[in-house]
Amino acid sequence: MPQAPHNFPSYSRAEITADRIVHLIGVPTAVIAAIWLIVAVSHTDSTRLIVTMSIYSAGLVGMLTASAAYHLSPPGRLKEILRRADHAMIFVMIAGSYTPFTLNALDSPDGVVLCAVVWSLAVFGVTMKLLFPRRFERMSLVLYLGMGWLVLSMIPSLIDRLPGPAFALLVGGGIAYSIGAVIYTRRRLRFHNAAWHVLVLIGAGLHLTALTTAFLPGA
Repeated sequence: MPQAPHNFPSYSRAEITADRIVHLIGVPTAVIAAIWLIVAVSHTDSTRLIVTMSIYSAGLVGMLTASAAYHLSPPGRLKEILRRADHAMIFVMIAGSYTPFTLNALDSPDGVVLCAVVWSLAVFGVTMKLLFPRRFERMSLVLYLGMGWLVLSMIPSLIDRLPGPAFALLVGGGIAYSIGAVIYTRRRLRFHNAAWHVLVLIGAGLHLTALTTAFLPGA
């Protein structure tokens, strides 16, 4: 049975304050970065690049906005709904992060297949989080990490087609997200929630830099 809607993690005032600061810095920064990215890519002649970068930007801003809305809201029915959106948007962000790399850097049937697989898993994950909240939590974590590291199946192609720094940034972002996910599960660790969100911002920043390095070297 799902837990009661009002059953939320309890944090100290200092932990709540730290997490709020992370979100209040992260969301505006992501919005500015997304706007800059879309403006920069709009000067290219590649419709595919514009569309895929826009998908990435929407996933980034959507995930961080959903996270901020959930974590900054008071306990209650609305917070429970926002929790579903927060967890569901992680799947969207992962798939959105794959999109520009698989459809531009790989630019092959294999890239299209990988993108389709990741988005299919994202739809499954979103459905699970929206319809079955507070259930399958371990499965969700495995799915988050599994989706993130499906990229390993394309490592040789990415090494061939991405600049070295962009590839390193891509891997570094995945590592940051993964470390954050592990820290998030350590519920007894003080400030684990804020630390998780800091690592999310670091991972997002590394991936954004990887995208600009790979596809907008003159930006």
